[in-house]
Amino acid sequence: MSEPVAMKVGVNVDIQRTDGRVHSAVISGINKDTRSVTVEWYEKGETKGKEIEMDAITTLNPHLIPPGPEDSLAEHKSSSKIPTKSSRQEEAMDEDDDPPSSASSGCYLNGNAENTPQHKSQVKRPGKRSVASRQGEKRNMAPPPDPPRGGNKVASARSRPSYAVPPKSNSSSQQNGLPEPAPAPSDSRKSLVPTSNNAGRRKSNCVKEVEKIKQKREDRRAAHLAIKEQYESHFDTSDPNWEFLAMIKDFRNNLDYRPITSSDPIENHQICVCVRKRPLSKKEIARNEADVITVPNKENVIVHEPKLKVDLTKYLENQQFRFDYSFDENATNDIVYRLYTAQPLVECIFEGGMATCFAYGQTGSGKTHTMGGDFYSKGQQDCSKGIYLLAAKDVFKLLNSKYKKLDLVVGASFFEIYSGKVFDLLNEKAKLRVLEDHKNQVQVVGLREEIVTNTDQVLQLIQHGNNVRTSGQTSANQHSSRSHAVFQIILRQRIRNKIHGKFSLIDLAGNERGADTSSSDRNTRMEGAEINKSLLALKECIRALGRKGAHLPFRASKLTQVLRDSFIGDKSRTCMISMISPGMSCCEHTLNTLRYADRVKELGPGGPVEGKSSDVAQDYPVDGTSPQNSDLALLKTSNAEEVTEELLTFHQALNKMQEMEEVLVDEYKAYLEESQKWIQEDKRLVKMTDNVEYDVEEFAKQLDAYLARRHEAIMSLREKVATFRQEIQEEETLSKNIKRENINKRK
Repeated sequence: MSEPVAMKVGVNVDIQRTDGRVHSAVISGINKDTRSVTVEWYEKGETKGKEIEMDAITTLNPHLIPPGPEDSLAEHKSSSKIPTKSSRQEEAMDEDDDPPSSASSGCYLNGNAENTPQHKSQVKRPGKRSVASRQGEKRNMAPPPDPPRGGNKVASARSRPSYAVPPKSNSSSQQNGLPEPAPAPSDSRKSLVPTSNNAGRRKSNCVKEVEKIKQKREDRRAAHLAIKEQYESHFDTSDPNWEFLAMIKDFRNNLDYRPITSSDPIENHQICVCVRKRPLSKKEIARNEADVITVPNKENVIVHEPKLKVDLTKYLENQQFRFDYSFDENATNDIVYRLYTAQPLVECIFEGGMATCFAYGQTGSGKTHTMGGDFYSKGQQDCSKGIYLLAAKDVFKLLNSKYKKLDLVVGASFFEIYSGKVFDLLNEKAKLRVLEDHKNQVQVVGLREEIVTNTDQVLQLIQHGNNVRTSGQTSANQHSSRSHAVFQIILRQRIRNKIHGKFSLIDLAGNERGADTSSSDRNTRMEGAEINKSLLALKECIRALGRKGAHLPFRASKLTQVLRDSFIGDKSRTCMISMISPGMSCCEHTLNTLRYADRVKELGPGGPVEGKSSDVAQDYPVDGTSPQNSDLALLKTSNAEEVTEELLTFHQALNKMQEMEEVLVDEYKAYLEESQKWIQEDKRLVKMTDNVEYDVEEFAKQLDAYLARRHEAIMSLREKVATFRQEIQEEETLSKNIKRENINKRK
């Protein structure tokens, strides 16, 4: 059929809405390719429009049909008749003869498609045309009057189908929660739903896209409902993290578990990096914490980090790390020590080497448990099960058997490093000085070294040191370590008293405390700054140990300074045990711990090659101001993401303040010693005046010289006090800048 010649832009036509209403509209556009027109009308202060096929327009507007032969016009009128109630009943009776058309779906306001009743096309058939159909044809020849304009507000053309949807009421729409269409008018003269043309025409692109979107949405909802029903029997859905638990369980079901055993081969590493996962604590179990750490085999660790998309969809980001050895929550202290960590280092010190083993991780991750021993009621510790004592047992065992001919003496020392200061845990926490002698050897001046002959004596020293060590209460642990504790087993030659070998076992402070550099409390700032600085320096010293000849930044912190001899020499060996917490609330700190351990050796997630940076030595810029600032600049160069320019300036100012503090304290001690002499001088001058014939001029001369010396000493001390106060103020200002910078980053 050729397109209507009278159908032009600007022509007024009658259209039928999806709710059955018929009203006037204006043609605003014609699309000859799809044989459709765009119409617009004004309703309730808004201009609305929709796309309608030409056949639907000619059905309600027969005056737009081009003139032609009478039989053609009659056929067109017959095909465009509107069925009445009786004709629809007749069609229902003939349903078995003519199957309904497939193009009979509509679209509701919310974009969900619904199946609509099928309408049989009115095809001329001899002997089947009923009287009711002929009567219906006569009644529907003239177009019905327009309905009133004050109807309900309808959606735009984009939310409507391009053809009329007959009113219906079926159970499927009610079950899906869709609004039920308005019922059709009872008067057959108002029923203007086209039959044959609507049944055979194709859908517009808009309707097809809406149906696709609706189908995808229904598929998503059905899949989500099926998953929820599947997991409701296995998980507590009232827990907000149950979906993460389900995803973690599904991930673990697809893994091949091969945990570490005592029969696995032991490999010798100059730098050994291990990871140990502790079990969930009682508090974490009470809070229904999710275990986000998986240790599938002896080398790999997987962190299931919970994430949220923009649309609040939950998903997991599974991050994998690879280390020399990985221990799950079932590994005991004995397995961790004897097979893969500290025990292989014991024999190293008998061969004249320096060994270091330290536990690293956040507060409450199990560092003190691993190094010192198990805790039981009221914070008491069973030191017999810690690596400290296990190492001492093996030292005495080898000393009395394999290396008995060396004639060595075993000594032990125990000290802590807190806020950049060293304190002797075996000598009433006496403050110690760390200095370099004329041979560039670092000496801890005044450190007490106890000679031990058996493990019982070592156990007593360990228990005493742990009891006086600086600690504090945190949310993760009632006895949180706030300092680095260093227990050293020293082998000396009996005759020459020269050090033959040294084994340093270190329980580091929690790594999350290093973030306290912006605290309002100065003591907390200094504590956090020293922890931050010492951990970075320790990492770089171990990396330099593997690079053979690289610069050793041991002056960057007190910890690396006292351990300098452990990082030099071909016989030096180091083992790091990274302790991680499995709870979801500790996920961020756990990732920081694993990234730190990964940077120490950089094995990567897989592959046989050890170290990406150990093969090539790196050159670092050297700051000529002081050795300490030079090593700090090195830390910034190799840790640009962690050490900003502001943080470097803060550490340099803090170093300067600590150095000035030591100078001031030494000056004041010298002043006090001089004051004792002044008391004697005061007594002598007073006694001079007791003589009847004392020399007044000589007395005045000696008193003036004496007061001048005292004045000079006091003024010198006051100048140092003023300088120290300036350094304190500088540190305060820089810490405020860092705090302000951190607040801006969070915003």
